[in-house]
Amino acid sequence: MQRALAFSMPSEERLGDGVMLLRHFATARQSQLIAELDLIVSAAPFRNMETPGGFRMSVAMTNCGAAGWVTDRRGYRYEAHDPATGLPWPPMPAVFAALALEAAARAGFDGFTPDSCLINRYAPGASLSPHQDRNERDFSQPIVSVSLGLPALFLFGGPTRAERPRRLTLEHGDVVVWGGPARLAFHGVAKLADGAHTLVGRLRYNLTFRKAL
Repeated sequence: MQRALAFSMPSEERLGDGVMLLRHFATARQSQLIAELDLIVSAAPFRNMETPGGFRMSVAMTNCGAAGWVTDRRGYRYEAHDPATGLPWPPMPAVFAALALEAAARAGFDGFTPDSCLINRYAPGASLSPHQDRNERDFSQPIVSVSLGLPALFLFGGPTRAERPRRLTLEHGDVVVWGGPARLAFHGVAKLADGAHTLVGRLRYNLTFRKAL
């Protein structure tokens, strides 16, 4: 069984120009993050969205904040309301926004104020194909990605699909920040291996903070 990394010390690793890996940066706030996540999901449940090409994604998703990322036959975009309920997405919890702000600042991006958090839920076997985050209006703002639960193999490439990605194992509490020259880097997640985590069971959650509007 995977252990909750409650006592692991944070560390930093610069992976390239504009890219920082913050090991265990979110671990100290794990209980608050998971409690807030449960509240968000109770109002906006996870769902497996459909791509414009008609493919059902293996990763289940929901959102919080002023705008939520969605996909269906009409394309990829941000919406102020949850298409499943017609209601606004749940507000972003203060602990979410504070974590994103602090992580971005540690990576050299001061004053980051995310207005959207895409929340991905991975079950064993789920994956996310390499892609760019390019539905946001302002590419000068970074992406902040927080891992909770089972470890995952993160694939972080370059500005084109042809560039071979770096393969990074992300553990519970790890945070990756990328922006500046790396803002449009292709990235994805390999198929999640089975396992169990003491806090979230046989799952991995990924909180991805963006400045969408």
